[in-house]
Amino acid sequence: MVGLYDATGDIWWHVGESAAVPAVRRAAAVLATELGFAPERVAEAGIVVTELATNLVKHAAGGEIALRTLGKGDGAALRVLAIDGGPGSRNIDALISDGASTRGTLGIGLGACKRLSSAFDIYSVPAMGTIAEAVIGRDGGSGPAAPNRDGTSVADLSRPLTGEGPCGDTAAHRVSGGIHVTMVADGLGHGPLAAEASRRAAEVLMALEAVSPAAVLERIHAALGGTRGAAVTVISYDPAAQRLVHAGIGNVAARIIGPSTSRTLPPQPGIAGHRSPRLRETTYAVEPATAVLMHSDGLSHRWSVDDVPGVLAHAPAVICAALFRAAASRRDDAGVLVLRTPS
Repeated sequence: MVGLYDATGDIWWHVGESAAVPAVRRAAAVLATELGFAPERVAEAGIVVTELATNLVKHAAGGEIALRTLGKGDGAALRVLAIDGGPGSRNIDALISDGASTRGTLGIGLGACKRLSSAFDIYSVPAMGTIAEAVIGRDGGSGPAAPNRDGTSVADLSRPLTGEGPCGDTAAHRVSGGIHVTMVADGLGHGPLAAEASRRAAEVLMALEAVSPAAVLERIHAALGGTRGAAVTVISYDPAAQRLVHAGIGNVAARIIGPSTSRTLPPQPGIAGHRSPRLRETTYAVEPATAVLMHSDGLSHRWSVDDVPGVLAHAPAVICAALFRAAASRRDDAGVLVLRTPS
């Protein structure tokens, strides 16, 4: 059966049997139409979603599809993440080669999915499963999922506690004067009130020109005074200087994982909107080809890179999905943001 639950920015479907596939395809078609896709492009989005969802049933005995709309206007895109815990594969090239179709699918194969998508990435590990991301641009372009001009790429993923409606975890990202400012907020508790707190934090970040994480957090703290409050971490990244600045209040984790270094960035105790310490910023040098990962406590802090071998070479949304599969809890809201620095 199909199960639908709505997250902040992501619509999740459990796909456990073939009867669920048409419903997911229809949902994708509705989103694509709302983005202004031409009928032919809506149909192509439906083909990609159908192939990915059918693969979950026929090849992996079920999994999840997460749909998200990205951007607006000519740059709008539909993002599709397919996540399973099936047998996986060592041979990615074979999975996406033309003519290679999984059992019982449309017969177009993942190679055609790649051609119909503006951006496509697949990560598969034997005995762990497969994650595929398809970004379907309105006009065939890669849209907002493409790396920025400086080569930096960012994506996030969120999912509510099972049985809840809105997700209390929210991520946000903007670029000001060439500096990337990112945030993950975890509203206290669950449900609409938690979602309102984290949404307000994201609105503050998106409205500011400030790039100082401490300055952004001070404004967020003031804005959340009438809400439940939230744990919030803010990071700024300057690609030109290869420098990252971090500040956080409460239990939102952040890690830097680079080619030669890995470190955890500790937040300060407190709750934005209720109890805020005197905020401190910490500055770190950042290597090329580094992943910066931020997540709420809906993901275990004990995850290891060994849990997701090789995933850091993939697109940020695929990294997010791999962390969900490895470390996210069904008993809490979960949110993660990944920023990848250029090589």
